[in-house]
Amino acid sequence: MGITKSEIFTDEQNKLAMLFKGLAHPARIAILQHIINQKACICNDLVEELGLAQATISQHLKELKSIGIIQGTIEGKTVCYCINEEIWKGMEKELMIFFSQEVKVQACCK
Repeated sequence: MGITKSEIFTDEQNKLAMLFKGLAHPARIAILQHIINQKACICNDLVEELGLAQATISQHLKELKSIGIIQGTIEGKTVCYCINEEIWKGMEKELMIFFSQEVKVQACCK
């Protein structure tokens, strides 16, 4: 597998790519939706809620934490997660800017 050469792209392009990569799995979307719908931190109930193995959920949580969209606390064997509101708002802004760009479809592409 080749190197991505991320240094040839702008900071904005790299940031968006990391955002999309972090969100690029339906389990991660389901995890975020579950946390948002709870309107509170969640602690160890994702296995029952999503029907995935604990190891699988842990890997997805790790990916979400790596982009900063969730944050967690560990108390003994209990890990609680919640949305990082500052990062969430920043991501919302970045996506809105990206998707608000004007697109003009040329005749050759119709």
